[in-house]
Amino acid sequence: MLFFGISAVRSIKIDIFPDMNLPVIYISHPYGGFTPDQMETYFGKQYVNLLLYVGGVKSIETKNIQGLTLIKLTFYEGTNMAQAAAEVTGYTNRAQASFPPGSQPPFILRFDASTLPVGQLVLSSPTRSNNELLDLANIYVRASFSTVPGLVAPAPFGGNVRTIVIKADPDLMRSHNLTPDQLVEALRNNNQALPSGNVRIGNLNYFTPTNSTIEKVKDFGNIPIYTSGVQNLYLKDVASV
Repeated sequence: MLFFGISAVRSIKIDIFPDMNLPVIYISHPYGGFTPDQMETYFGKQYVNLLLYVGGVKSIETKNIQGLTLIKLTFYEGTNMAQAAAEVTGYTNRAQASFPPGSQPPFILRFDASTLPVGQLVLSSPTRSNNELLDLANIYVRASFSTVPGLVAPAPFGGNVRTIVIKADPDLMRSHNLTPDQLVEALRNNNQALPSGNVRIGNLNYFTPTNSTIEKVKDFGNIPIYTSGVQNLYLKDVASV
C-alpha cells in the first residue's frame, strides 16, 4: 500500500474544476422591446413545445423578463450531455421559424464547474465615456485574452451600445397615408452595401460595389420615402432622428 500510494500520488491528475457532467443546459434568448408576457407567448411556449421531444429531459423551467427568455433544461443522471446539447441545438434552430422577424439565434450554455468565472475585470475611466470603454474592452482587451491557453473571455457588458433612434410622428404619417412598414423598408433599401459585379476595361478589372450606407446620423432624415403621389417626401418630414 505504501509503494502503490506513493506511485499514485506522483501520477494522479489534479483538476481545480473537474468535469462533473452536470445534467443541466441553459437557453438564453434575448429580444429587445418585448414585455415578459410577450416573451413567454412568442418564445417561451414555443421552446417548451419543441424541447419536450429532446431525449432524457427530466424537467423544463422557464423565466421570462423584459426582453429575455431563460430556459433551464434538467436531464436524468447518466444522460449523454454532448448528444443532449446537439439535440437542443437542433430543436432551437427548428423553433426559429415561429419567432418574430429579426430574432437572432439563442445562447445555449452547458452548466459545469469548469464554466464558472475565475475572475472579473472592471474597466473605468475619468476621461473616457462608456461607449469608448465598451469598444476598447471588446476590441483590444478581450482579444488579448485569446493568447492565454485554456482561457475563454465572454463578451463585455455594462457599456452603452451606440443606437440611432427614429421617432415617427403618427399624425404626420396619417396625413401622408404612410405605414411604419414603409419607413422600415425605406431605411433598409437606403442603408446597405451590395456587390454589383466587376467592370473590365482593357487589362484592368475594376470592382464596382454598390455602397449606400449612411455615414452621418443627420443623413437618415434625407432618406426618400416612396408614395403613390408626385410629392417629394423624406424621412425627416414624418419622423425625428
